[in-house]
Amino acid sequence: MTTISISTAPRAPKPAAPPAGVKSPPALRIRLLGSIDVVTHGLVTEIPGARRKALLAALALRIGQPVSSDLLIDVVWSGNTPSTVLNTLQSHMSYLRRTLVRRGCIVASAPGYRLDRSVVETDLQIAEQLISEAERTPDLEQKSAQLQTALNMWRGKPLEDVRGHPWLDEQAERIDRLRYSAVKSLTDARLMLGEHSALIGVLEDLADRHPFDEDLHGQLMLAHYRAGRQADALATFRRLRSRLVDELGINPGRALRDLEQAVLRQDRRLDIQPLEGARRAVSGAAVTQLPPAATPLIGRADELRSLDAIINSPQATSSTTAAPVIAVTGAPGVGKSSVALHWAHQVLPDFPDGRLYVDLRGFDAVKPPVGAAEALRSFIGALGVPQNQLPDEINALAGLYRSLLAGKRVLVLLDNARDADQVRPLLPSAAGCLALVTSRSDLASLAVTNGAHLLRLAPLTTPASIDLLTSRIGGRGPGIDRRIAEHISVVCGGLPLALAIIGCRQLTHPHERIADLAAQMLTPSDALDVLDGGDPSTDLRSVFSTSYERLTDAGADVFRALASITSPEITLTAAKACSGGNESVVRLGLNELVRANLLEVHSRESYTMPPLLRAFAAELTSLDRVHQCS
Repeated sequence: MTTISISTAPRAPKPAAPPAGVKSPPALRIRLLGSIDVVTHGLVTEIPGARRKALLAALALRIGQPVSSDLLIDVVWSGNTPSTVLNTLQSHMSYLRRTLVRRGCIVASAPGYRLDRSVVETDLQIAEQLISEAERTPDLEQKSAQLQTALNMWRGKPLEDVRGHPWLDEQAERIDRLRYSAVKSLTDARLMLGEHSALIGVLEDLADRHPFDEDLHGQLMLAHYRAGRQADALATFRRLRSRLVDELGINPGRALRDLEQAVLRQDRRLDIQPLEGARRAVSGAAVTQLPPAATPLIGRADELRSLDAIINSPQATSSTTAAPVIAVTGAPGVGKSSVALHWAHQVLPDFPDGRLYVDLRGFDAVKPPVGAAEALRSFIGALGVPQNQLPDEINALAGLYRSLLAGKRVLVLLDNARDADQVRPLLPSAAGCLALVTSRSDLASLAVTNGAHLLRLAPLTTPASIDLLTSRIGGRGPGIDRRIAEHISVVCGGLPLALAIIGCRQLTHPHERIADLAAQMLTPSDALDVLDGGDPSTDLRSVFSTSYERLTDAGADVFRALASITSPEITLTAAKACSGGNESVVRLGLNELVRANLLEVHSRESYTMPPLLRAFAAELTSLDRVHQCS
């Protein structure tokens, strides 16, 4: 029989005393944040055998939950399953039960086994709880102490001696991400506490190990600057910029570029700002900034269910993950803001601590986009911090904003975003919050860097379009024929904005029969003359123009050329023929139009475009000809 090696060194760290009224923690702890072992009253018990360690790790990673025998067998034997596997599994379980000493630690629980969390704990469980509590506290000193205590639980690489199985490797990567997030939160808090000099060495080491992390390099630049090392701060920026350009072909984001300019100006706003107002602010009443939702919302039941599914997923409800981000995207006029607002009002009870809202004006025809710093000041002010106590540098603003939201359940609706760069500084980090973003851009990079869930809205179906139109007009009363409503719905291509403009026009011009209005809309081109609600936000030409003006020359050329394709389905071959460009240039233009939601992918080599957008493209082509003739 294999003997168990028991050592009195190293002793496990003594757990902190529990708060008043909280039950004392179990005396038996399984350690996963390094090599796998068991600690009982401070004595470390080694677990012999890689398979037994893997088995114990699988149970401990799901502490309190049943782990199926199938998963345990797969983890331990990795497909090389012996014929006596069930007997061998039971034998290993018996061995672990004896090793864990405490009666009832491992419980048979269909469809497998479960670790009873009332009599055993894990170091990972403790670290996750400390990190979660730290994110909820507005007190920076307490936050810093809790995060440091959590990070001290790591003794090496997590699951160090059971690597090599895909499931365990995924768990180890998740734990690595948890630690890295906690490290960044800790350095953020310590920078706000004025510990910049002590942090420089730590941040330099982290920057070497994470060479593309812009937030981390921003922290290092700020630490250098506040320590009187302006040249080092600028050198850090230049090294990162060269690395991004040479290896990824991209430039640093706007936030880091702004920080570089602030360092060059020796902007006094980079100095440490007073935070007493911020610490008091979190005790105020819940903020409610959401505009009223347009009613009724027709034809979007599936999309609302998709949003519910995202927010109720295990990833979103976990107390240790970052705040989820949902991006609702789609073509101009497809109803992104209406869907987001309607759903946001439905889930208000889930966010009792506040609902922040900003129209970022990413595609406004009159006003410029709202800068991230301006939006942050607005949010922080709404949370109760006096404006004269706000830092001016955007990284400091973002850090303060996220600290204020720590421990809160707040919904943040970022409406009409221009691009991912405009959104990133406004994303909350604390679990329990939610960022809901709407944009005409596809925001794919937000999914890559921030794990955003993407929900693309398609135009309404014809039946839903008819229902929306008739509801806007007031039902199928005298003079409203369903065939006429169907014709208008088809011409409008299922765009809710276009249908709403028609409905409101009928209400504001009661003398104008719907049949006469339909007669003016025989084609999508005719419809553009009718679809003007009286201001740039409800004039469909103006709405389309703001997307078109953001295109590159190549994208704009392809967009105009597509108007000459008569088939509803646009193939790459047809796009190349009508644009006159080479295939690579045309393909780049088509991809840009897809990212801008001016074109929809139909299949691998074909696309579709809403009829009103195609009519708008045709108008632009006609204007080109007029200019050429003149």
